[in-house]
Amino acid sequence: MKYLCQVWFDGTTLDVMTKDEKHKLDSDSLGYDRDLMASGNMIHAEALQSPKSAVTVRVRNGEMAVTDGPFIETKEYLGGFILIEAKDLNDAIRIAAGIPLAKLGAIEVRPICNFGPDA
Repeated sequence: MKYLCQVWFDGTTLDVMTKDEKHKLDSDSLGYDRDLMASGNMIHAEALQSPKSAVTVRVRNGEMAVTDGPFIETKEYLGGFILIEAKDLNDAIRIAAGIPLAKLGAIEVRPICNFGPDA
């Protein structure tokens, strides 16, 4: 079954890290991605740019509105995601716990809906 692991963290945590700490976090994260690929659990992963680069799009009554940034102000923001294949929710949780940013933020694990003919 497919699960989306959303990586949430407080960006100020990264701001106070030393260059060496950031390098270790990046190295650990890429290493874990390689481990997930080798195990067959990795489908796709991406890091996201800061919410400062985001826009929010809404359509109401046929009219589009675009605003800068995320819809709500929060300390934690979505920093990236990993789409995985896991046997079940417990397996997905085990995989999510290994994501290095879980030590600094939170990993939201959510099953993917299947709308195909086999659903």
